Amino acid sequence: MTNSPEIIAHVDGASRGNPGPAAYGVAIETAGGEPVTAFGKYLGETTNNFAEYQGLLAALEYALSHHYSRLNVVTDSELMVRQIEGRYKVRSPDLKLLYDRAQALIRCLKSFSIRHVLREYNREADRLANKALDAAERGVLPSPAPRVPSSQAPSPAPAGHFRVAATFQSGILKPHTRLPLFEGEEVNLEIRRKE
Repeated sequence: MTNSPEIIAHVDGASRGNPGPAAYGVAIETAGGEPVTAFGKYLGETTNNFAEYQGLLAALEYALSHHYSRLNVVTDSELMVRQIEGRYKVRSPDLKLLYDRAQALIRCLKSFSIRHVLREYNREADRLANKALDAAERGVLPSPAPRVPSSQAPSPAPAGHFRVAATFQSGILKPHTRLPLFEGEEVNLEIRRKE
C-alpha cells in the first residue's frame, strides 16, 4: 500500500423498527475537510447495530480499495466504538462476524482511529442512511457503488478485490502487507509478474 493522505469517514446506521428496514450512510472527507465521496446503501430488514457495522466496513473497504492507509472514523454509535476499542465484548454472533471482519481490515491500515460523537455532529452520514431508507420505501433502491466526486481518488478496485505485492520465496508466496482475510478463507489468485 502506498503512502496516502489521511481521510475521515463519518458513518451511521439506521433501522426503522430495530429490527426493521435498515441502511447505512458514509461521508468521507480529507483531513482538511474537503469532500471525497458520500454514499448510502439499503440493507433490508436488520438491526441498527448491524447497520452501523456495515457502515464501518464500507468505510474500511473504501479506504483500502482506494489506497488510503490512514483512516479516522467518526460515528454516533458508542457501542460500536467501545467494541472496536476492545472496551466492550461483542456478544451478538451476527455482530461478531462483522467485528472480526472490521478488525482484519483495520490491521491492513497504517493508522486507524474511531471516535464517538453526538448525532448532531454526524448529520451527513445520518442523512445518507435515511436517504437510502426513503428510496427503498419508494421502491427506488440506490446504487451500492459509491460516487467519487474527487478527481484525486484513484479508480476503485472491484468489490471484494484488492491488490498486494508479494514475493515468491522457497515455494511460498509472501505478501508484503497484511491481507484482510479470515483464517481458512478461500481466495482466487491472479498472479502477474512484476515488469
